[in-house]
Parts: sequence; C-alpha cells; structure tokens
Amino acid sequence: MTASMTAFSRQEAVFDWGTISWEIRSVNQRYLEPNFRLPDNFRELEFTFRDVLRKQLNRGKLECQLRFQPVDKAATSLKINEDNAQALANAITSLGNWFRNTTPASPLDILKWPGILTDSSTDADIIKKAVIELFNQGVEELIQARLREGVQLKAIIEQRLDAIDQIVIDVQAKLPEILAAQKQNLLDKLEAAKVELDPMRVEAEIVLLAQKADVAEELDRLATHTKEVRRQLQQKGPIGRRLDFLMQELNREANTLSSKSIVVETTQSAVELKVLIEQMREQIQNIE
Repeated sequence: MTASMTAFSRQEAVFDWGTISWEIRSVNQRYLEPNFRLPDNFRELEFTFRDVLRKQLNRGKLECQLRFQPVDKAATSLKINEDNAQALANAITSLGNWFRNTTPASPLDILKWPGILTDSSTDADIIKKAVIELFNQGVEELIQARLREGVQLKAIIEQRLDAIDQIVIDVQAKLPEILAAQKQNLLDKLEAAKVELDPMRVEAEIVLLAQKADVAEELDRLATHTKEVRRQLQQKGPIGRRLDFLMQELNREANTLSSKSIVVETTQSAVELKVLIEQMREQIQNIE
C-alpha cells in the first residue's frame, strides 16, 4: 500500500507518578533518519526506540520528542517500615543492657538504618515501560497517517497517468494522418518549385521523413512505463525509489518525442507529457 513519508503523531498519557507525551514528525528523506530529543533519564532507551522504527519504517526523516512531567516531588512521602523499626529498637534496647556506657541511638540514627525508610515513588522500570508503550502507540498512529496520505498521493498520480495514457492514444491515432500530410506537403513543395527529381530520390526522402516522424516506439514505451507505475502503486513496502526511476524513464521518452516532432500537435503533446511527469515526480518525492 502506498505510504507517504510526511505525517505527524502525538500521544499523551497521565499517571499517578506524572505525565508523558510523544510527538513524532516525519518528512521525506532518501533513507531512514530518526532524531530523538529525550530527557536525560531516558536516553538509555534510544536504542530501543530506534529498533522500533527500523522494524516498521524504511524511509523518512523523523523528529521524535519525549516530554516527561513528574508529579510534585514534595507530594512524594517517605514511609517508615514499622516492623523493621520495632525490631531494630528492640535490638538496640537489648544491646543497651549489655553496654551501659554507650550513647543511646537517636531517631535519626534509626532512620539511617537500611530497610527502615521506604520511598513511595514509582519504580523507574514502570515509568520506562510506559514510555516505550506510548512510543509504540505514537509510531502506529504515524504509520496510519502516512498510509492515509499515501492513498491521496496514489489518487493524484493515477490521475496524471490517465492523462498520459490519453495523450499516447491521441498521438497514436493521429500518426497516419500526420505522416500522410507530411508526404503531401513534400510533394506539393517539389511541384511548386517545378523541380524534376528522380522518383527513387523522392521516395527515399519520403521514407526518411517517415522515419524521423515515427514515434511509435516512444509511444509504446510510454504506455509500458505507465503500466509499470500502476503496478508499483499496488505493491507492498517502499516503492518511492522505483517510482522515481520510472519518472526519469518517462521523461526520457517525452524528450525523444519532442525532438522527433515535425508538427505542432506532437510538440504540444510532448510539452503536456513533461508537465504531467513533473507533477508526478514532485508527489513521488513524498512516497516511502
């Protein structure tokens, strides 16, 4: 399915421990080029994010920004493990009976003992897991946006292909008439000039003129290339580079048609072809 490289995605989630949000912007680029703006405590996850993109996208320049707003730290409380504190106090009392001259332990000393205080703040692994999940959602939304725009690009390109096919059909239909008119024009000029020429020479001139004006091969190739463009538009995966190559081939045939033109009609048709091909090429720059 045709996919654009231009899209935008935004995801936000609110938790008890804070708010996280992702913004992902994608524009056309020859290769996949992701850039990340991450808070310092999430930089270690950049490789994970890059791996997600690499598995799902092939081309495009991406700007990925993560914002993290934790809850007010003042609201985060430290809790006392009462069971551990009671056990420690009992142990200190017992020791006091043995060592009469020791300084009694202060509450601050007890709080410093491992296992007495517990931090109620959320585990960092939980936060990082939520950040990764939200990033996956953002990438999926981005992909869907690229596909939606790809449908529109495909429709635009197919309209231009229809116009090109019609031009090819029209020129092919006019070819016999064009050649006959040129043959008659040559004969009329010779007669007006009252020039006596060898019939074999006249015939040779007519054949040469016909060869110069014969663009059937170019028209056939134009039709072949438009069929291939349509076929590529139905393919899965990245097709932008292949389409760009086909635009070069179409343009090559249009230039040849223009150079072989001997009448105004084919010259105008060649110009129209070039315009249509350039319009397609501009749109194809955004296709993955």
